[in-house]
Amino acid sequence: MPSAGDGVTTAFVLGGGGVLGAVEVGMLRALFERDVVPDLVLGTSVGALNGALVAQDPTAAVVPRLLELWRGASESGREVYGDRPLRTVRRAVSTGTHIYSSGPLTQRLREELGDVTFEELPVRFQVVAASIERAAEHWFTTGPVVDAVIASAAVPGLLPPAKVGEEHYLDGGIVNSIPLGRAVQLGATRVFVLQVGRIDRPLSVPKRPWEVARVSFEIARRHRFARELAELPDGVDCHVLPARGTSARDDTLFGTRDFRTVEERIDRTYDAGLAYLDEHL
Repeated sequence: MPSAGDGVTTAFVLGGGGVLGAVEVGMLRALFERDVVPDLVLGTSVGALNGALVAQDPTAAVVPRLLELWRGASESGREVYGDRPLRTVRRAVSTGTHIYSSGPLTQRLREELGDVTFEELPVRFQVVAASIERAAEHWFTTGPVVDAVIASAAVPGLLPPAKVGEEHYLDGGIVNSIPLGRAVQLGATRVFVLQVGRIDRPLSVPKRPWEVARVSFEIARRHRFARELAELPDGVDCHVLPARGTSARDDTLFGTRDFRTVEERIDRTYDAGLAYLDEHL
């Protein structure tokens, strides 16, 4: 198996996808079981959450931690959102911008990661978010990891914009849902893309007002990834790992809280990942 010592820089690119991010745990389990370890980890939104734990512990030992995190979410749904329906309605009315508090997610991440900074991680790690004031893609590379992950995971309408320093941020998926190009820019020569399955699903013509926004967003993020994939320079070996157990229903607003099939998705994607790695490595 090639390693950084063989002149290969291996990157794990973890894309966004809300509850679908559970499938990335199955991919990570397969990668570590086949002795694939990262020199670089890049994360967007929920991929930033999964990636932060990997960057802190880039070994197979991180998989049980991730499984426990996602099992907790599947048992109550409150690991991430934490609020009762009436409280979410009141918050939506009072703020006009979001329906959930970022408090439960922040607390859970601090339990896992503490006050670790990017500089203290054993593996280079970067997180992307969308800066509101600059209307720009922003990469967090220094400072507290938890603050950066919360910024990257600030899903518009669900969670409030995250303030870090003097700026406010929204979900990184708005600007770079699967940051393949960033990995190449940073010198990766072997890239494993951990994506949640959306890029494989055909889009349908929207029939309702709220579907227009979703379809438009999907076109934008899929287009960027497809372009970056097509423009990979010679010498970069890219593997887009298969996701299993996701569907178009997961892309709806109600799907964002459906944690019931988390473990099934993880297991199915793990099996698919092993089969892929055994065929291609």
